[in-house]
Amino acid sequence: MTGTKNLKLFVLLLALFACGKEEQQPAEQQTEFSSVAEEKAVKEDFELKPVDFSSLTGWKNDDLKTAMAALALSCQKIVSSSDEFLSDKAIVKIPTAAYKDICQKLETTAPLEYHNFIEQNFTPYQVLFKESDIGQFTSYFEPTIRVSEKRSYEYNYPIYGRPYDLFEMNLRDFDESYPNKKLMGRVVGQKFVPYYTREEISKIMMKAPVILWAANPVDLFIVQIQGSAVAETEDGRQVRIAYDSNNGHKFTGIGKILLDRKLIRRDKASMMEIKKWMHENYDVAKDLMNENKRYVFHRLSYENGPIGAEGVVLTAGRSLAVDESYIPYGSLLWLETTMPKQGETYKMVVAQDTGEAIKGAIRGDYFWGTGSDDILELAGKMNSTGRYYIFIPKGVEVNL
Repeated sequence: MTGTKNLKLFVLLLALFACGKEEQQPAEQQTEFSSVAEEKAVKEDFELKPVDFSSLTGWKNDDLKTAMAALALSCQKIVSSSDEFLSDKAIVKIPTAAYKDICQKLETTAPLEYHNFIEQNFTPYQVLFKESDIGQFTSYFEPTIRVSEKRSYEYNYPIYGRPYDLFEMNLRDFDESYPNKKLMGRVVGQKFVPYYTREEISKIMMKAPVILWAANPVDLFIVQIQGSAVAETEDGRQVRIAYDSNNGHKFTGIGKILLDRKLIRRDKASMMEIKKWMHENYDVAKDLMNENKRYVFHRLSYENGPIGAEGVVLTAGRSLAVDESYIPYGSLLWLETTMPKQGETYKMVVAQDTGEAIKGAIRGDYFWGTGSDDILELAGKMNSTGRYYIFIPKGVEVNL
């Protein structure tokens, strides 16, 4: 009986702590705790407008083979799903059954018929927010990093797996009137408290497995920003490290920190230039990195590519990270934006990932692929305006 009472007390403390955190959020995070009225207002600003395929710039010029291969990976998840919709979180509600039918048809469709296949099975909808179809598009990539399985003088920076004392809770699990917000923390006595910050993690003996050892702290920091990486061992082998979890603290971009301190010029604020500056000024950079309190924990992955939030391997040039509160994973999108070195770009992509900074109805993060500095240079320079159209299966009534 005493154990039951203690359990109830612990749950109550968690709920009380959750309420306290909500009240203490800084101004820039208030949008994460929108009231029901505010959420409704955002939904009312969102609009889908049906258009013809002729409205899609460059529609007939895109070779859809890799896009359909990316869709096929999403189909593996969709076909096995028992959920009513592709996503219950997204404003756009697409019945899973409608996509299952399309996925089955895709298996027997020849590449030369892909354009006809899309036109026969989907209707494109222009995505609008506050009557505008223009949003922001950035990009990311999967970097490479030198590692060792054993600690040494050269390889002295731990790549942590998920800590044993890291727990998560969702406010809405305690009361449906609470915001749908996940909190990460640890238990001290009978209290649930925030997990250690980046700076604290660097100074303590972590209760976490070390999956590998990195040779360079700046490279490891970049890997944490990107979420995953190809790790190259001393003997030339390669293994992937994938995102597992994080410490729950707010993410602060290193580029913003450097610009605020006037340590780098705005025209030098690409990820490539930032990485170079951090290597050359590590004595300063090591303290600045701690201002990003967010810390990412990884796991070993034996997939043939990085895994996105949808749970499928990402496809270079065809996977897009989106705000999952608007766009459901697995959705086909027609992207119109501008790419570094490539100029105006019109292509089909699949919503397969999300990210901390990917917030908004018309907001995307384009996956460039895997590589080192050549890919980093392209991904780090992309910050473009653009638009996208979402393809809704024919016969599906759009109710927002």
